[in-house]
Amino acid sequence: MKKLLVATDFSTRSDRAIRRAILLAKRHGAGITLVHAVDDDQPQQIAEAERNAATDLLTEQAHTLREIDGVPCDWRVVTGEPFEAIASAGEEVAADLVLLGAHRRLALRGIFVGTTAERTIRTSRRPILMANAVPASPYRRVLIAVDLTAGSGDAVRAVGALGLDTGAEVGVVHVFEAPGNSLVAQAAMTQTQSAAYLMDEEARAAGELSAFLRGLNVQPVRWVLKPYSSSAADAICAAARETSADLVVVGTCGRTGFEKFLLGSVAEEVLRVSDRDVLAVPPSSASSGLSPRK
Repeated sequence: MKKLLVATDFSTRSDRAIRRAILLAKRHGAGITLVHAVDDDQPQQIAEAERNAATDLLTEQAHTLREIDGVPCDWRVVTGEPFEAIASAGEEVAADLVLLGAHRRLALRGIFVGTTAERTIRTSRRPILMANAVPASPYRRVLIAVDLTAGSGDAVRAVGALGLDTGAEVGVVHVFEAPGNSLVAQAAMTQTQSAAYLMDEEARAAGELSAFLRGLNVQPVRWVLKPYSSSAADAICAAARETSADLVVVGTCGRTGFEKFLLGSVAEEVLRVSDRDVLAVPPSSASSGLSPRK
């Protein structure tokens, strides 16, 4: 990991992304580029005033990161639709990772859809880290959501390619389907039969997961297997709490076969509800946008 791009709107949420970037930069010897997007769909005078104000703030922030935090840092102001401008900036600086602050967590559960963060993740071909938690230390426990597809394979490989497994305990969570676990099916089984059925299904899922990880040449410290009930995302977030993970990793192209981040997808839901940092990995980023660690 050599280059981090941090999108900032100068809010407290963006400050979290910057502080996380500093921790990552120090650990991996990376440089940081701060970027602020000015929406050009507004009167020119207002856009120009915003650009000038952003220039002053970014200059000050970059100076602080270089002189106080000891991290190489530059900055740029970009114009256009913010999500497109941020994604384009990631390509222009060849960022290994793009960092965003947490989205506004309002009462409406679907508020994430249509936000700059959600649209940036849809657009970007670079891995994007959403900094939800207050950064206090390097990541200690990383949990990767695995659904046995190529998309989750990309997520597993990205953790190693980005060096996020350095000094961290890496685990995986697999939410498996158990058709007989439905309320209707359970009603036809005794408690003993239901328990035996779930044990058999978990054993099957464990075998499939083991074979999948062997194919990736990965041996995580911890496995978490959870039967699917009503929400795979809720199961993943529960596993993150149970294992005290401070980073959850999800691929943005999964078992559904639809376009990445179709409304209701597991990855989108995890990003919407997680109180931990979330790394969203687009398809094949490990092979097309990242370089293996040396």
